[in-house]
Amino acid sequence: MKIYIDGEMLDEADAKISVFDHGLLYGDGVFEGIRMYNGRVFRLEEHIDRLYDSARVIMLDIGIDKQAMTEAVLETVRANGLSEGYVRLVVTRGVGSLGLNPFQCPKASVIVIAANITLYAPEKYQNGLTVVTCSTRRPTPASLSPAVKSLNYLNNVMAKVEAIHADADEGLMLNEQGFVAECTGDNLFLIHGGRITTPPVSSGSLPGITWKVIFDIAAEKGVPIEEKQMTRYEIYTADEAFLTGTAAEVIPMVSLDRRPIGDGNPGKMTAEFIERFREIATSTGAEI
Repeated sequence: MKIYIDGEMLDEADAKISVFDHGLLYGDGVFEGIRMYNGRVFRLEEHIDRLYDSARVIMLDIGIDKQAMTEAVLETVRANGLSEGYVRLVVTRGVGSLGLNPFQCPKASVIVIAANITLYAPEKYQNGLTVVTCSTRRPTPASLSPAVKSLNYLNNVMAKVEAIHADADEGLMLNEQGFVAECTGDNLFLIHGGRITTPPVSSGSLPGITWKVIFDIAAEKGVPIEEKQMTRYEIYTADEAFLTGTAAEVIPMVSLDRRPIGDGNPGKMTAEFIERFREIATSTGAEI
């Protein structure tokens, strides 16, 4: 495997960062997860834009422009001979002191990894995910905007631990007010009476790239869709539910806290959205 670090394409065994890197020491940095389908990198421009937006918010100077970053991603994918798979694009604050001061890090570090990924077993896309509510809450926007995709994911990791210990496929995270935010790594959509709802970003969810694709598909199909603050009640009483994420793609959710959603099986509209998403994903994107 070839890994891009700061302008060099290195073998996996030689791809190293300093123990003084602020990304390692303090989770100080930003990242993107990006998918490749059928020889194309899906929604690459949107991912690059979001990366630079996250960096701007935390006052991180990436050090290269968007065009150079785009080429770094494509170059890494080509170097690994991939036409399908996953890219993890990471920008750390870089090497600095043992103190918190980020301005003692003179140069950010850019890392691009291109590999294969399987987040959920294939049968889960047929049968759906079981989900439990986690006690770990999403951070409040007053601490760090949920729109920032930072390297500090411990909050999500601990929620995932709860889900695993409960023998569930995923964990639902609420915000401090008890409203639904998102799952540990995915956005949530509900279908009720032919209408689609999803928690707003203000509830603590990340404005996902795949999340936005669902809005495009809904508009194409003429299906009403809106961002709406919700509690678990709306999930328990929904007709259908599904999750979205770059790694997860679009996947049915069939139960929450041992309560079946609808009849406990993936729904018809969910299947239609999954099919349309796959058509879009495999036919659009930056050519490798």
